Amino acid sequence: MTVWTCPYCDVQGTRSEVHLHLAERHGDRLGLRVDEFTGHTFYVVICPQCGASYEQITKKARRDPAFLEEYQHEIRMVVFDLLLYHLQGEHGLGSGGSG
Repeated sequence: MTVWTCPYCDVQGTRSEVHLHLAERHGDRLGLRVDEFTGHTFYVVICPQCGASYEQITKKARRDPAFLEEYQHEIRMVVFDLLLYHLQGEHGLGSGGSG
């Protein structure tokens, strides 16, 4: 079993356990940006290791203001999935016996 470590604290577990932990405990690490031209809302996550930035658009938020609140957990899961793929691909985390 590959052990992952949360990039923000010392919690360890499987990828899915760390993924869930990120969404439940570190949502404050995500930024929010609204495009002035389109009005679309983007969630932003920044890699704590290299500073790379990733955005996930939430188009429905423009038409339904309650969407972000209602689906915040699911949105966090999607955005933190981007971070985990980045950490695995760019920093080799989760690909060995630890990290």
